[in-house]
Amino acid sequence: MYIKYDPLGHGRLKVKTTAQQEEAKRKEREQKLKLYTAATSGAFKKRLNGEFDEEGLKLTGEILSVNPDFYSLWNYRKEIFLFMKDNKETEFVQKLMQDELGFLESCLKVNPKSYGAWHHRSFILENMPLPDWERELQLCNTFLEYDERNFHCWDYRRFVVLTSDVDLEQELAYTTEKIQTNFSNYSSWHYRSKLLPVIFPDPTHPVRVQEDILLQEHETVQNAIFTDPDDQSAWFYHRWLLGRGRKKLQISCVHASRKTNQILVLLTNYIQVNHGHQLSVNINSSPVTGEWRNVTGTNSYSIIWILTVKDGFPGGEDLSIGVTLLTESDCTQFSQGLQLAEGQDEAWTMASYKAGTRFSIELSAAASSTMEKELEAIQELHSVEPENKWVLLTLLYLMKAIDPVHEKYQDDITEAIEKLTAVDSKRKAFYRDLKSKFMMEKILDVQDVNTRDMTLSGLDLTSLCHTEWMVLVQELDVSQNHLTSLKPLGNLPCLVVLIANNNDIDSVEGLQHCKQLKKLHLQKNALRTVQAFSTLSSLPLEDVNVSGNPLCNIENYTEALKAILPTLAPS
Repeated sequence: MYIKYDPLGHGRLKVKTTAQQEEAKRKEREQKLKLYTAATSGAFKKRLNGEFDEEGLKLTGEILSVNPDFYSLWNYRKEIFLFMKDNKETEFVQKLMQDELGFLESCLKVNPKSYGAWHHRSFILENMPLPDWERELQLCNTFLEYDERNFHCWDYRRFVVLTSDVDLEQELAYTTEKIQTNFSNYSSWHYRSKLLPVIFPDPTHPVRVQEDILLQEHETVQNAIFTDPDDQSAWFYHRWLLGRGRKKLQISCVHASRKTNQILVLLTNYIQVNHGHQLSVNINSSPVTGEWRNVTGTNSYSIIWILTVKDGFPGGEDLSIGVTLLTESDCTQFSQGLQLAEGQDEAWTMASYKAGTRFSIELSAAASSTMEKELEAIQELHSVEPENKWVLLTLLYLMKAIDPVHEKYQDDITEAIEKLTAVDSKRKAFYRDLKSKFMMEKILDVQDVNTRDMTLSGLDLTSLCHTEWMVLVQELDVSQNHLTSLKPLGNLPCLVVLIANNNDIDSVEGLQHCKQLKKLHLQKNALRTVQAFSTLSSLPLEDVNVSGNPLCNIENYTEALKAILPTLAPS
């Protein structure tokens, strides 16, 4: 192109200034917004008018192709397809849904992690006359090739596999391929954990995997953790392989009290009475009616259930009390009985456990030989990675599972926790709570199950765990620890005396459920207000000591406390 020289600038290609460019972009955005708003308004109007037609698909398609996360419009499209399915020929619906799958693929290219688009694709496949599941599996392969951590796509893949007749062993091989490509692919490990129990179920434990397959999996995951000890994906899978056992649901304790007219039942697992399970009571072969409540007085899931006998226990005779745990179909799952003699205020029966077995099932369901081999392997890795938190944490869990009462690995467990606190200081509180949990498990595992008086003072505890196993305790001392909360003690309905001096307690939340509490000592804690005790006003408290707390700086705090707690004995 020839442009004549012009010293005045005429004939030059005109270039827009920055201001002009911004103005042009602004006008373009305004125009797009108008079109977007008009299309949205039109779509909502059609939906309101009950117009389920192809124009509705066109309108919503214009918006969703730009913004595939507009959930209301996906719902409108679902309504259109359901209407078409009921009112159009099968061939027409098949073609329409086939086109929808193509549209969805384009939407997923805009946002591969669109909840709405993936969910809508599941809907289409579920309602399509002739779905092509093999095509869907290939689509998953394509998107996972693009982003192997796209959990939306992994979820969709599981849907495809569950809904179709895809070979599960082929799927397991696919996870192996993805893991070998990248050990850090957590989604592949997770999918593998879902496939193995289905393909290779352990006949003795339906939710577990055959022992020989587990050993092979341990070798696979060891390759990953020895290659990259800092990658958490393989460590999570390793933890899954060790597994957690399932406690059989049964009755652990039955306690009956003439004083409170209550029957208390402690179970091994949490249930919701009248929702899948029932509890029934007979006294001298006569059924007792009433409403079961947990320690908080509600009907939410609990491990402790209490029945108040409306008319009280029959007097002047020995009582034979039977409690039965029933399934939803009224089949007896477990029964437990006890005798309450004439003139006896209370009686109970508590299941006995072999030392070291009460909590071991929570740590691992793997065979002891498997755990011993794993411990040797992780100890070998620890020798070259002495400050790796995943190595230390796994060592800790393995030693605890092998030696639940800390006879063999006591010093090693303590050392591992101290090391974890140092190398992973951001989770210091977690490790201190874990140390407290292990300490309480050790104590509860060997203590007499019928104890009524318990001392946990000076143990460096930061939290209280497994308090349901202290359900019979009447006197408890948790002084000189680092406790900040007493909430777990709400599981102690028999508690009469609580000594919790020299802690960091800033609330009495939970103690309102200890209906027999008479003596409460909370000296040198972090309680700041007298009003914090208002939840305890209905308790029979006679002796409360809060000296050394910040609330003692409040003028006339003792009078204020007595006003809130009317049963306090005079000074």
